[in-house]
Amino acid sequence: MTFWHWLIAGVILAAFEILAPGVVFMWLGIASLITGGIAWAVPDMSLEWQLVVFSLLSVLSVMVGRMYMKRNPKPTDHPTLSRRGEQYIGRRFILSEAISGGFGKIKVDDSVWKVSGDDMAEGTKVEVVAVEGAVFKVVAIRD
Repeated sequence: MTFWHWLIAGVILAAFEILAPGVVFMWLGIASLITGGIAWAVPDMSLEWQLVVFSLLSVLSVMVGRMYMKRNPKPTDHPTLSRRGEQYIGRRFILSEAISGGFGKIKVDDSVWKVSGDDMAEGTKVEVVAVEGAVFKVVAIRD
């Protein structure tokens, strides 16, 4: 393989990134482009060594890319989209079932959520202060 093959493969892999989610092909494309540059600088490198270089660069670029993405998360306009319960932190509700033994229930829109907190009577106004799995942690509101 000549360096042109690696450069073309790098461009193709980067183009795949448009079609596939996950930001993986971009890092492989970068590894392919760098391998093409090395193959250009060392024209008598065997195919086996080119594949070794590409493999090492692929692993390295994916690792560096993941670290970069973790440190620089993409901002979103819906940060709690996959964590529905967190949307309710700070909201106030009325207990639809008394908290007894540490657990009770509230009605939220058209669904019922399990809550935990100090024992309280049905009808008490509460505020959601945290979410633990699918259970709201609530405190009583003193008006």
